[in-house]
Amino acid sequence: MIALSATNSINISTNGLINNTNNISNTSTTSDIINFTNTSTTSCTASTSNFSHQQHHQPTAPAHSKESVLSAESATRGSTHDPALKSAIAKASKHLMPMLVILYFVAFLDRTNVGFAEEALSVDRGISDGAFALGAGIFFIGYAIFEIPSNLLLKRFGARFWLARIAVTWGIVAAAFAFTTDDVMFVILRFLLGVTEAGLFPGVIMFLSEWFPNKVRVQMFSIFYLAQPFSQMLGAPLSGGLISFGDTLTPWHGWQVMFFAEGMLAVIAGFAALYFLTNHPQKAKWLNQDEKDSLTAAMDREDTVRQADGPVGIWKAMANWKVWYFTVIYFCLQIAVYGTTFYLPQQVSNLIGQDVGWQVGLVSAIPWLVGLFACYYVGRNANTVVRRRNWGTLFFIATGVFILGSAWAGATLQPVLGILFITLAVASFLSVGPITWSYPTAFLTGAAAAAGIGLINSLGNLGGFVAPIMRTAINAGVPTDSGAWGIVSLGVFAFLAAAMLYCTRFFRGAKADALLDTTANVTH
Repeated sequence: MIALSATNSINISTNGLINNTNNISNTSTTSDIINFTNTSTTSCTASTSNFSHQQHHQPTAPAHSKESVLSAESATRGSTHDPALKSAIAKASKHLMPMLVILYFVAFLDRTNVGFAEEALSVDRGISDGAFALGAGIFFIGYAIFEIPSNLLLKRFGARFWLARIAVTWGIVAAAFAFTTDDVMFVILRFLLGVTEAGLFPGVIMFLSEWFPNKVRVQMFSIFYLAQPFSQMLGAPLSGGLISFGDTLTPWHGWQVMFFAEGMLAVIAGFAALYFLTNHPQKAKWLNQDEKDSLTAAMDREDTVRQADGPVGIWKAMANWKVWYFTVIYFCLQIAVYGTTFYLPQQVSNLIGQDVGWQVGLVSAIPWLVGLFACYYVGRNANTVVRRRNWGTLFFIATGVFILGSAWAGATLQPVLGILFITLAVASFLSVGPITWSYPTAFLTGAAAAAGIGLINSLGNLGGFVAPIMRTAINAGVPTDSGAWGIVSLGVFAFLAAAMLYCTRFFRGAKADALLDTTANVTH
């Protein structure tokens, strides 16, 4: 039922794409397309003029008219004026995005559900606090190590098969937590969960960059990101409900039922992905031939720009300074994200003066609900270079400011302001994530994209490993009742990311940036 609910929700959200893609006809998808189209149009006009002159003197010239028409059709195919492109984008969104969101939703469930079983695992299996902390962190180690190899294999075997493989194998490992017996087994399973899930997120990012033109790509990223707030809002009642069901109506422990059921959800989603995902527009049965050709032409033209603007090959991508630049930005973002979300229930508990329970869970859902709408709205409208850079910078600054504000509210015992600041911080970092990914996907393609995107995500996600350790260490070194200084440390990294993202305006030779300019006149 969760999968159906998520599908319906995302189908509703993707309907907005039809209106959004209508804007494509009024704006330039790529500067190179403009250049190409203008050049082709000029050429075609010249050919038509010559033909008219020849027709006056040579009646046999009409044979060239057919060639001119074919040339004009070829020049406009996949351009911003091609209605088949708009239709193809709308159909691709409706057919691909719900399945991708479901995969990411279930992945978040299986990452975070261990928190609901912490106390029960300690009582029933004797899992120590040290093993639990090690298991929480070692997930990211396995995830980081196998991220790039997984992405390279996705490029070799195709996204349809490889994303399905990832979901099935991580689902099996997640279900195996139901049979945990001791500390060693728990830590090994957490490591294997990271290994098997590695490649899902960067694989989807690469998949979307091969299906959707740059103009609408942030919107697709934002729809994919909706899985985060969905999982945070729906994951708690689902996991809690499965635990209650298991304890009262089955002969097993509730935590065993939760792990097994949610692991099997991933396995089912993996097999569903084999049916719903398609590797390439030319293989999509739900596109007509004109739509296939138009979308393929648009993406081929973008690939030409990306190949000219970015590194070629695996090793050059991993050594490229821009790849490392965006790795640092993403690392800073993940510190803010995980440093906030790991401790969100406890921080809300401290603010409202209630033990962690249904009241805290209800209040904790507010930031994610607001963030859901903010993420989608920003992604839908961040379709120019200036908007992406300026909005991204402002949202990083807002993330830092509101994290600091939540620390101040906690220290001064102001719960309403505290919840407000946390809500705005969550909405800000959810909105800036899709914008951040628009930059590397604008200059990486092919094997370079597989390696570069994998590197950015694997090392960037280590922010999730560093954030809780850093926050805890700072709170231990500078103790306060509210833990304010540990929260403050998270905001500092958001300001660094803001400065770095703004500095992209000084990048030279970024031909891919011109893909978004609505009034671009390519002179590169």
